[in-house]
Amino acid sequence: MHSLEHLRIFLRVAEMRSFSRAAESLGTQKGRASTVVRQLEEELGVRLLHRTTRNVKLTEDGRAFYQRARDLLSDFDSMSTMFAGDDVALRGRLRADLPTELARTTLVPALPGFMARYPELELELSGTDRQVDLVEEGFDCVLRIGPIGDETLIARPVGRLRMVNAASPVYLARHGTPLTLEDLRQQGHRTIDYSRTLGARPCGWEYPDGDGYATVPLPVALQVNSVQAYEAAGLAGLGLIQAAYTGIRRHLESGAMVEVLPDLRPEPLEVSLVVAHRRNLSRRVRVFMAWIEDVLAPYLD
Repeated sequence: MHSLEHLRIFLRVAEMRSFSRAAESLGTQKGRASTVVRQLEEELGVRLLHRTTRNVKLTEDGRAFYQRARDLLSDFDSMSTMFAGDDVALRGRLRADLPTELARTTLVPALPGFMARYPELELELSGTDRQVDLVEEGFDCVLRIGPIGDETLIARPVGRLRMVNAASPVYLARHGTPLTLEDLRQQGHRTIDYSRTLGARPCGWEYPDGDGYATVPLPVALQVNSVQAYEAAGLAGLGLIQAAYTGIRRHLESGAMVEVLPDLRPEPLEVSLVVAHRRNLSRRVRVFMAWIEDVLAPYLD
């Protein structure tokens, strides 16, 4: 029977893809972490990790063992708190991945209240705009915008993130403020195009059309592949943008940007909380996911 401590060491090495970083985070020696994993492999009769000079990576057997080990530790955590009330402190580590801009503008600014309420929680947040591997990278939950793209994951819809059309006052002073779709063409408006792949065909300007949404092609002033660059281009007056309200709210409130065509907003973006499996979600994960939903509620349609 493997001790819970050994399983925790293995999980941390797998998640951090490094014996030295895992040992440092756990307050132990690199040699001990290496010995623990080697002993596990010898007892199981399989190789759990591919080791290179740069990093370590789970093998197929390692992925299966990793998932069972996480389940076992989750079961233990659940048993430890099964009779605990809501007023009992949350303890343990929680690792989550959040979209970069949503984390920067909305979720992280709200964290002080959450962390003050649960000071013993060890929170690890990743901010990325890629689809992370929940199992291999060790995430307890992930907040995703748009399609999930993996039917093996469990997704809980949170809502639809409100989108707005916007431009800088400088841009509108040059081109005029559009009041209709036809104004977009007649006034010679240009857009900033966001695409994860530079050189991809522009998506066009999106607007509601009957029961759905359609697009109208407009000249593209600039194509970018990051949300930060997209927002910066709009602020600089390079063109019109269609962005999540959470990301540019502060610019709208300060007057640095102006909403245009408010009756023709683009389709809201689906937002979901994603976990690797529904079974035995720890109390700390459930509480954190509920907090995210509460924080985002004012920005969802």
